[in-house]
This record gives sequence, structure tokens and C-alpha cells, in this order.
Amino acid sequence: MDRRRFLGAAAAGAAGLAVGVAAGCGSTSGGGPGAGPTAGDEPDLAAERDRPGHPDWRIRSAGPPDAVQGYTDKVSVLPGEEFGLYVSTTAPGFRVAAYRVGWYRGAQARRVWRSDRVAGRRQRHPGLLPGTRSVRADWERSLRVRTAGWPPGAYLLRLDAEHGHQRYVPMVVRSARATGRTVLMHAVATWQAYNAWGGYSLYRGPDGGYASRSLAVSFDRPYDSNGAGKFLVYERALVVLAERLGLPLAYTTGVDVHRDPSALRGATAVLSLGHDEYWTPQQREHVTRARDAGTNLAFLGANACFRRVRLEPGQGPGPGQRADSSGALRTVVCYKTSYRNDPRFAGPHRALPTHDFRQPPAADPESALTGVFYEGYPTDAPYVVHNADHWLFAGTGAKRGDAFDHLVGVEYDRVTPQAPTPERLEILAHSPLVCNGRSSHADSAYYTVPSGAGVFSSGTMRWVEALMAGTHDAGRDHGMDDRTRAFVTRTTENLLRAFAVAPAAKIRPAPRNNVAAVYGV
Repeated sequence: MDRRRFLGAAAAGAAGLAVGVAAGCGSTSGGGPGAGPTAGDEPDLAAERDRPGHPDWRIRSAGPPDAVQGYTDKVSVLPGEEFGLYVSTTAPGFRVAAYRVGWYRGAQARRVWRSDRVAGRRQRHPGLLPGTRSVRADWERSLRVRTAGWPPGAYLLRLDAEHGHQRYVPMVVRSARATGRTVLMHAVATWQAYNAWGGYSLYRGPDGGYASRSLAVSFDRPYDSNGAGKFLVYERALVVLAERLGLPLAYTTGVDVHRDPSALRGATAVLSLGHDEYWTPQQREHVTRARDAGTNLAFLGANACFRRVRLEPGQGPGPGQRADSSGALRTVVCYKTSYRNDPRFAGPHRALPTHDFRQPPAADPESALTGVFYEGYPTDAPYVVHNADHWLFAGTGAKRGDAFDHLVGVEYDRVTPQAPTPERLEILAHSPLVCNGRSSHADSAYYTVPSGAGVFSSGTMRWVEALMAGTHDAGRDHGMDDRTRAFVTRTTENLLRAFAVAPAAKIRPAPRNNVAAVYGV
């Protein structure tokens, strides 16, 4: 049972919500220490926008899977803090270059640091925790890296092995404060959920089957493929656009929002990027609290806040190994349909089940926050504008009924009146589609809350990808063209600029509740 077929089976059991799901697709297919700023000191990001970049940041040759690969012992650090880098390579030596992603006059990245040569070694085979089928590399540390002088931002560490092969290792240098800034919230738990390095992910095991999947996945291992695939596809283009606009920005991760109730305090906006599926209840609570205090939210993908997970410290791979005593959260737990087998759920303290938020027990559908309800996979359909006069579409030239081919996919959300939905919700785009033989719609939606915060959901996972459509930069654009890129870029610029100023209801027209008119309920 693959991931999408599981989604369909799970959705079908949601009490009181099955009608909404069945109306459409239903997913039935399933360096050393050095002088520098102390932690928390933040260089001025405004100066970064127009600095010259280094266009050679891209990987030229990945080589075989074991050619060179690595991971860090932290998902994020404050500026000036240190992290450990763990590298395995078949080459006699390697270097590391740290590239900060941004505008940089169109180069999209700037190299902020480069290591000396480091002796290479092939590290040991990964270990497997049999209870949860969690893969851990548990390699020897190759070097310590001090982020002295690194501005907050999204970074790609590029491993350059002496035999010419390269890999990325992602790292976020998080901001110490969010006040007055638009926060980019990187979806590291989702990156890890799909990571099949070592043969296991939260979706499948070495045999490709759902039954052999991991029930918990560890950050103590490299990411598969080029090392940063989810960031490059679903997040990078939005980082580049936001920095080009010169907005006051802050950077964080979902893990940091989970850990720190004050991580979003005073933010003007929080951006959930192109694929942000896995959330803890604490992360959701802190994002909701920010909204209710006046922070605008944007969900620039689909399937956001869908899976409820638990974060735990790491644990050694051998029998009797104790959990990491550092307090670092290094494991993403999600039992999905096997949640009854979770010792924490079945134990005396009865932790929340780690499955879909919408499922009982403790059902709490994502639509109460996002305004839209995840419905299915896979689809490929035009994005159809419904309320062309909405301020988000200003300057796009779009008219009611205008369509943008292939913009809806590969997963999608829709407004589902049967699900918990904000009272005053405006459907901005209403896009007919077919998914697994069933007709339905994908919706972009907008609502506001009493604090004045505005919430936008794109309803399609291709929104961020569309920012690169027709440029051949992402390696895939699903057939989307320059016209689609221009439309999505202008709409996103309108959104980011408005959300960066104030709670949207204070400066933009109120949403017009058109759900009954669109869906006839």
C-alpha cells in the first residue's frame, strides 16, 4: 500500500468527513573556532539582496550514491553557533563550501565560507533500530563548523570530493527574533519523512512496501539523491523571490517553532512553503497562536499540516543504547495506521496518536487552520481564476475563468464545507480536475480572523515550483510556461508585500464569503 493509497484509506475513515473526501479524488490510490559574533547577533539582511553571488553553487556531478554524502548534528543554529558535519566519501579528501541562498543579483546563492582540505574516509554502514525500523548513520564527526559572520538564511553546504563528485547538506541559520519580519518556516520534518537514505522512509522499506516502512526517521543520516531535493524543489524559489523583494525576513524551521513558543512572536507573516505535510501539535498550536495575535499566514503548497508527528531525541542503533542526553530533537515519529502499536500512545500517559490530524482519536482537521482540506493525488490540471478582482491578483491581467495549464498538481486541496472551515472564507480560484477517475476541484482560498490576520492557501503543491516555470532551473516544471510563472510571481509578490506590512484585514478588503455560492451548500 503506497503512500497515496494509504492517504485514501485513512481519509475514508474520518468520522463526519467522508462525504467531503469522497466528493473528489479520495486518494484511493493510496571549520575551526574563530572570532565572530556571539550566538543571536544578526548581520543586516538588507545588505544581502544586492551583493554579488556565486553562480557556481550548483552540483555538477553527483556520482555514485556513496561517492560523497553527509549530514549535520543540528537542523538549525543561531549565527555564530557551531555544528558538527559528518561525511563519508570514497575520495581521499574533500572540501566544504557553504552557500547562502538568496537573490544576489540573480545568482541565487553566495558562498560565505569554505573549509580547508579534510581527509576523506568511508564511514561505517548504517544501523537499524528494529522496533521502529529507524536508520541511523552514527558516523564519526569529520569537522566542526562555526557560523561566525553567517547571516540568517537557508544554506546549502556543498561537499566537493577530490574525485569530482559533489553532494549537498542543507542547514538553516535561524533568526533570533521574528518581530516585524516575514518568517520562512522550512519544513525539515517533511524533508526527513520522505528521505529514503539507508532504504527506509516513512513511506516504504527496502522492498518498496508500506508494511516495511519506518515508524520513526532520524536526522542522523544524509538525505538521499542530491542531498537537498525537497528544499530545492519546494522552497528555494520562494526564498529567492522574498529576498529579491527586500522584505524584512526571518528564518526558522518547523522543529524550532515546535520547540520555542516565542519563535514567531511579533512576526508580520509566516510562510509555509511548497510541501509542509508533517507538523507536531505544538508547532500547530504556536502557528495558530501567532495568527490569533495578528500574524498573517500563507500556505504556498498543498497537503500542509496533514500528519501529526512527535519529535524525540536520537537513540543509538545497538541493543540497549540510550537516548541522546543533549536534548536535541533528532527523530520524527509517525506510526500512521499503526498508531495503536506506538508504546507512547498505548502507555499510561497516552500520547496523542501520530497519524493524520483529521483522524480520530483526537481528530483536528487541518482545514480549521489552512481553510482548505487535502483531498488527493495525483492530478494535473489548469488553475482557474474565480475572483479575478481580488487584491491578490492585482496587476496579473487575469480575468474570471482564465486558466494556467498544469499549475494544479501533483497534490491538491479544496474547500470542503463538511469539514471545519473558517466562517468567512473566499474562494479565489476554483479549478476543475480529475483524480483517479473522479471529478473534483482544487481551490485557492483566503480568510481573516478577529486579530486582523489574513490566511492564504494556494491549494496546489506546484505553486513554488511555478516560480521557476519555463526557466529550466528546477529540472522539471510539469509543462508550466512563462505565462504561468509571471502570474504566480506577481500574485506571490502581492501577497508577500501586503502580509509584510500589517495584519491583512487592516489594509485590504475583507474576504467575501462565497463558499455557498460556489458549492451550492
